[in-house]
Amino acid sequence: MVSPGVLIVGAGVAGPALAHWLARSGWRPTVVERSRELRSGGSAVVLRGPALAVADEMGISPRLRELRTRATHVSLLDAGGRRIARFPLNPDPSRALEVTRSDLSAVLNRRAADDAEFVFDDTVTAIEQDDSGVDVTFRRAAPRRFDLVIGADGIHSAVRGLVFGPERGFTTDLGMHGATVPLAPDAIDDPSEMTVLGAPGRMLALHPSRDTPLVNFTFRAAPAHGYDRHDVALRKRMVARAYAGVGWRAPEFIAAYREHPAPYFDPLTNVRLARWSRGRVALLGDAASATALLGDGSSMAIAGAHALSLALAAHPGDHARAFRVYEAKHRREVEKRQRRVGLLASLMVPRTRHGLAVRNAVARAAGFGRGRQAQHAEPA
Repeated sequence: MVSPGVLIVGAGVAGPALAHWLARSGWRPTVVERSRELRSGGSAVVLRGPALAVADEMGISPRLRELRTRATHVSLLDAGGRRIARFPLNPDPSRALEVTRSDLSAVLNRRAADDAEFVFDDTVTAIEQDDSGVDVTFRRAAPRRFDLVIGADGIHSAVRGLVFGPERGFTTDLGMHGATVPLAPDAIDDPSEMTVLGAPGRMLALHPSRDTPLVNFTFRAAPAHGYDRHDVALRKRMVARAYAGVGWRAPEFIAAYREHPAPYFDPLTNVRLARWSRGRVALLGDAASATALLGDGSSMAIAGAHALSLALAAHPGDHARAFRVYEAKHRREVEKRQRRVGLLASLMVPRTRHGLAVRNAVARAAGFGRGRQAQHAEPA
């Protein structure tokens, strides 16, 4: 009896995690990735909650701990660059693990490498399904037929566009943008500290990461007229304009962003769909339910991949039921987080000077309190 074949589109986090689990339950996974290779660098992500248990079960936790980022504390600066509070980044390391997204992706891809076929520098261009399978057309490879197709290809999912409809029907613009650029290793003074500066409508964060420090720009701005996310020159102008006049090291970081050949930039959006599956095609990770700002995307991708694999294993030959079970279970976790996005945005990037002053006052008080607790704890 031939094992069922599944095409997984996207080799970031959710895709290889799912490939690993499906191969263990008798599937033949094929993973196709648009990029020529896995991305290097990348922002830090925090694994917490169910994702940690899944990582333990996959046997990748020891390697991820070896690759954890160097930051242990975060310092909050006022608009003039003066420190107003300092906190532990992860007060309980047993409940959270911070790594770069690229390191996480590399570990997951290595874990799944012997279990799945990986095809890079290709993507899907057409999907046609019937009662017995899915015919897939690729940009480069010859057409193939699969039993199921899973879109794990991110916020701008090609699978979602082909099967569910245009992106604008499923995304909610938060009126904010995120941008990142890597720096030279000597750009940081303290490799254990993440530094965050706040200004009205803007946040600037310097993260030591593991090997390559990163600057993160998060700012409020209406979409530029004629915005094209592939227009590098436009996004460089948007970042420079948003941070003009901001103090501390902002001019240095703007210059680094403008000089980089392809810095990251994207509007911050949430993705919501009424259903995550249609026939033999289902969505996973950010393609189904992206939640900006919370930093839980990778955790939710790993947990979602595990939930989908368990559902398919529990209902062999009944993909429709398996998809319903997966969605019912995992949607509860996602929606809890999506409901907090508005509040988090107002705390992270207050719109006004007054809002920023209130946020900073709370941070000062909280930072002072935590500092006293730490001092009392040290003699023990």
